[in-house]
Amino acid sequence: MFNDIGALELVVLVVLAVLVFGPDKLPKVIQDVSGFIRKIRDFSESAKQDIRSELGPEFKDFEFEDLNPKTFIRKQLTENEELKEIRGSFDLKKEINDVADAVNGREPDTSVPAAVGGTDLLKKGDKPAEGDRPPFDADAT
Repeated sequence: MFNDIGALELVVLVVLAVLVFGPDKLPKVIQDVSGFIRKIRDFSESAKQDIRSELGPEFKDFEFEDLNPKTFIRKQLTENEELKEIRGSFDLKKEINDVADAVNGREPDTSVPAAVGGTDLLKKGDKPAEGDRPPFDADAT
């Protein structure tokens, strides 16, 4: 729950709690807060169980953590056999380099018009005309 709190931050929180509540009231406050957190966890677990029972047996392996988009995508990419096959045949670095070469005009047989001004891409070593934008550089972004 508090994985990103460092030791110094924890010490500052303890000192601040002692200053705000005082050493005599601090144990009671800690007990009340922990009881409140326990009640929230129990409520959350009972709500999850109610939702699972209402969804029925076809969703018995449903996990609420899968609703997080990052977790869902990670799970789909690692478990889906079709995506593994596609990912194995797709070289993203090569595709990005091909697009960057096409945008920068490094391929001699392509005459892709530039996005600004409608002129052809500059050949290697050419300078853009005054007022024209330089070609896109994928390595600079």
